[in-house]
Amino acid sequence: MVQLYDDERLDYLLADESMKIIQSPSAFSFSLDAVLLAYFASIPRKKGSILDLCTGNGVIPLLLSGKTKAKITGVEIQKRIFHMAERNIDLNELGEQLQVLHGDLKEMQPVLGQSTFDVVTCNPPYFPTPSKTEHNQNEYLTIARHEVYCTLEDVVKACKLHVRPGGKVAMVHRPGRLVDIINLYRQYKLEPKRIQFVYPKRNKEANMLLIEGIRDGKPDLKVLPPLYIYEDDGTYTKEAEDIIYDRI
Repeated sequence: MVQLYDDERLDYLLADESMKIIQSPSAFSFSLDAVLLAYFASIPRKKGSILDLCTGNGVIPLLLSGKTKAKITGVEIQKRIFHMAERNIDLNELGEQLQVLHGDLKEMQPVLGQSTFDVVTCNPPYFPTPSKTEHNQNEYLTIARHEVYCTLEDVVKACKLHVRPGGKVAMVHRPGRLVDIINLYRQYKLEPKRIQFVYPKRNKEANMLLIEGIRDGKPDLKVLPPLYIYEDDGTYTKEAEDIIYDRI
């Protein structure tokens, strides 16, 4: 029986109820951006290695485990959330395929090596670090959402360090950081190859973007069709429903 602490709860990860995940409203609960990144990333199906930076409670490795036989490693800096990820791997009996490491993505080269992964995914903190007076009162949420322990450049640099030449780096972020992301991808020899904008509804501004680059790739960016999440009546669009309920 899995051990739950404080305000942790046990949720189903997918609609088919085949996987469970430990969540905490005060520490970490996954959201739609993680689901979309797992759907968007180009991953090897049969073999290979995948690295997920800023892994949180391990949601992206868990989601990817149903799509590939590749080995998947997560990295999480917050100790409590790292332990949630460890227990999620054990809970779903995925220890042979998944592992999670506690550490700072800026300092993982001695452990992970260099140019060793086929794919790197990351759902990083979105917002530049505010002044301490603007921090969320909840330290876990502040660290997850704001660039307290790593900047966008730190993230892109780590992705480039750990992905092999010709390997892919996929990220979910906010559209307002698009220019920064493209500039940093190119600075670190990650050529942007695919991008998709995510909209809450038609006729609304995009509120997420998904971007994938190839290390040492040649210029050729494909802009995918827009992804709309909700219909006007508040129900999921068919495309969003297929992604969320793992029907793709």
